[in-house]
Amino acid sequence: MEKLLYEVAELVKGELSGDGQTLVRGLSDIKLAQAGDLIFAVPPHIDEAKQSRATAVLIPRDVDDFPKPAVKVDDPRAAFAILLELFTPKLEIPVGISPKAHIGRDVKLAENVTIMPFAVVDDGAQIDAGAIIYPHVYIGQRATIGADTVIYSSATVREFCKIGKRCVIHSSAVIGADGFGFTTSKGVHTKIPQVGNVVVEDDVEIGAHVGIDRAALGSTIIGHGTKIDNLVHIAHNCRIGANCLIVAQTGISGSTIVGDNVTFGGQVGTVGHIEIGGNSIYAARSGITKNMPPNFFGAGFPIQTHSDWLKFQVTLKKIPELTEKIRRLERELESLKQ
Repeated sequence: MEKLLYEVAELVKGELSGDGQTLVRGLSDIKLAQAGDLIFAVPPHIDEAKQSRATAVLIPRDVDDFPKPAVKVDDPRAAFAILLELFTPKLEIPVGISPKAHIGRDVKLAENVTIMPFAVVDDGAQIDAGAIIYPHVYIGQRATIGADTVIYSSATVREFCKIGKRCVIHSSAVIGADGFGFTTSKGVHTKIPQVGNVVVEDDVEIGAHVGIDRAALGSTIIGHGTKIDNLVHIAHNCRIGANCLIVAQTGISGSTIVGDNVTFGGQVGTVGHIEIGGNSIYAARSGITKNMPPNFFGAGFPIQTHSDWLKFQVTLKKIPELTEKIRRLERELESLKQ
């Protein structure tokens, strides 16, 4: 794929700066860029982009006096994502059902469905138009897979679970495993049947090795547009709002309700049976132990405002110095007593 820079500007609705006839042969990042490559740069990497070997750069509109041919856009990352779609070769996946796939009884398959070798679609499942099921995927009985959804190898969608349209489920994710529910009597743990399901709404992406547990009763719900990173666990009966971002190794305990537009950094943990307000951000390794309001920026364990957590970290670093100061004062006081 090759494009002239003025064509790139048209594609991303940007403002051309420099020679529009500059030829772009590929995309790269700042450190690996070679002649012919286009990169993107945002502060504080503008100077690094100037010194790079890249031929052209996507930059913010407010950057002046840039020495290389460039395209100015509102959001260089978003514009670069558009170009990645264009420059990345498309996979050739033939539409159709492999004779090596297992299709159960009473399965409903729409047009243009792709089911690759060794996938298993169990009895009564439904797969809508344009869905792609990779090898070794298991679709459980009476599960529903929405239109244009892609499910990668070794993922599992258990019985009665519902996956929306245009979702992406990465390898080895498990949707609908039993929730962790037991009663204990006289030292014996007895399983509580988990008879609910998982409902994943439209445009959700679920990373590799994610576990989303089925509800004991009712549904565990993942709201539309939510993106879940690898190695996340969402327990039974949780309700995750729309457009949330959940970063790797986060664990959300059972029956937690999360509002819309919430971001959890890596390794965030919550207790169960709480409500977390929408439009909030929780920094990596936050521990959420109580109901939280909307529009909150939190960090630390136990959870606190991010600004308070930063103050605490500054104070914490001073403890060795303060300890030594106290010891010195104690010695001086003891000397005065003597």
